[in-house]
Amino acid sequence: MARRIWQRGVEIELLHRSMGFAALGLVTLIPLLIVVAAALGQNNGQGFVTWVRDALGVTGNSARAVETLFSTPASVLSTTTALSLASLAVFGLSFVAAIQTAYERIWDLPSAPWHATWRRALALAVLVAYLLVAEYSDHVLQGTALQPTISFVVTGGGGMAFFWWLQSFLLCGRVPRSFLLPGAVATVLGLVGLRFFSVTVFSPLIASSAVSYGPIGTVLIVQSWLIGVGFVIYAGALAGQGLRDRKHSS
Repeated sequence: MARRIWQRGVEIELLHRSMGFAALGLVTLIPLLIVVAAALGQNNGQGFVTWVRDALGVTGNSARAVETLFSTPASVLSTTTALSLASLAVFGLSFVAAIQTAYERIWDLPSAPWHATWRRALALAVLVAYLLVAEYSDHVLQGTALQPTISFVVTGGGGMAFFWWLQSFLLCGRVPRSFLLPGAVATVLGLVGLRFFSVTVFSPLIASSAVSYGPIGTVLIVQSWLIGVGFVIYAGALAGQGLRDRKHSS
């Protein structure tokens, strides 16, 4: 099965699509999240930077290097116009469209009809909401014994439910939901593994790159991390599709 999944990954250009995911995420999704997080006043006024620090698992000098990439929430709100926010939302649809296209290729489906574009808008809104809620869950009842449980349920269980729903929703219900659950589980497990990889590899790389190349070095590491996120999301769905084929062939 592993060989079959690898071959399918080559066929759908998994690495190329992951790089496209990272590029679109950096120029569309992240700016939108920065504005929304600033408007909601999340993370004790620190804005989106807290989410990035937690996602990368960075501390110390690496965390400070990441912080230099982002403006304060007050600066973000003072310079953001309604037109720029609307533009970010529109461009964000291309990010979701790329995910939708990848899912369709994985399941050998034709492109969704044009009138299903509204699904991308709703998927973008739910994605932003989930990411913000997942970050907020790390600060609920902080310092208590319940906090880790809350964070696990929201990020783990919520993530599994989100990716299960996202696949079904963007595929317009053309694949039975029972076929999509293994892919959602694989995606969440892959993201957990990426988190540990980030702590051990990306965190020290950010500190050294910031010294060697300045802010651009930090951006390159963040971009590499986004490629990893895209790879895990697509590979998780691909693993789910591979498991379905294995069951049907046995």
